[in-house]
Amino acid sequence: MAVKYEFIKQCNQSGARLGRVHTPHGIIDTPTFMPVGTQATVKTMSPEELKAMDAHIILSNTYHLFLRPGHEIVRKAGGLHKFMNWDRPILTDSGGFQVFSLSAMRKITEEGVQFRSHLNGDKLFIGPETAMEIQNALGSDIMMAFDECPPYPAEYEYVKQSTERTSRWAERCLKSHARPQDQALFAIVQGGMHEDLRVQSAKDLTSMDFPGYAIGGLSVGEPKHLMYEVLDYTVPHLPSDKPRYLMGVGSPDALVEGAIRGIDMFDCVLPTRIARNGTTMTSGGRLVIRNAKFSEDFGPLDPNCSCYTCTNYSRAYIRHLLKADETFGIRLTTYHNLHFLLQLMRDVRQAIMEDRLLDFRDSFFEAYGLNDNERGF
Repeated sequence: MAVKYEFIKQCNQSGARLGRVHTPHGIIDTPTFMPVGTQATVKTMSPEELKAMDAHIILSNTYHLFLRPGHEIVRKAGGLHKFMNWDRPILTDSGGFQVFSLSAMRKITEEGVQFRSHLNGDKLFIGPETAMEIQNALGSDIMMAFDECPPYPAEYEYVKQSTERTSRWAERCLKSHARPQDQALFAIVQGGMHEDLRVQSAKDLTSMDFPGYAIGGLSVGEPKHLMYEVLDYTVPHLPSDKPRYLMGVGSPDALVEGAIRGIDMFDCVLPTRIARNGTTMTSGGRLVIRNAKFSEDFGPLDPNCSCYTCTNYSRAYIRHLLKADETFGIRLTTYHNLHFLLQLMRDVRQAIMEDRLLDFRDSFFEAYGLNDNERGF
């Protein structure tokens, strides 16, 4: 088997679990956060910098790499690891979320999805078999089954039909997956905000015995308390001996709450996206470094952070770079935000090991400045 989950410990206080995911390109300590490298690069970061902050795994995007440079070019390069010079694990998403976000430019059928490229308008098609062909060429350690991500809100009957189609597509993905010995294929549980559909989706997919399971269709605009409710009734229906991945979630509070609910893996563009706007995550909460009050602040972004940015550069300098549209400023805020979330997950793992994750959550949220409403309670 290409990927194996090793259970280490359950937190007596919270029920969260500590584990390891073994892959052909190394071990992933879980719970973990995966930086997103959409187009075979984490924006502004080098692989060496990602290793320096101890990222165990990164995510790349099937849809974008299909459009450019094309999966055949990546195959000829020796696969995604060689192409981008990253020798640790890689997860590739299915392309489904990107295709379905093109709402006005796509048509869903049982076969798959016809859509127009957002780059040049070309007519293209991705179905379960195509998604497997692309990801087999990319050579990622973990591949995602092609799914439909229904919008929020959506009518019950639409979500039901969509979820049933996702299960049929998952079966087709399994049958057309050409490299099961060195690439693990994870299924994606859908079902919107409906408990019966989520439970049925989980049952359908677990009956097919995938090496891992993701929960998709969350963090799509629903309130956080609803996301946590969905996790509460979905996770118990997923196997305890396989990885559980919550897709597209990356706010610090959701990472902690997700871990408490038994999630092992998370990904999100949030830390890199807000970094480009001059917003940083710190132990004292979000900090918008572009604000004028930091123009003469010569302290670090976060006095409690040991990352490259905080060790070497001041708030005033980083603000100057961003105001002057200097790329180095974005590199520094991006480095810090990614380091912050990776350190947060190290702290979460340590708290699980010491049976104190609920205590950690409460002290972290208080310092971060999150009230119950912002947390989703």
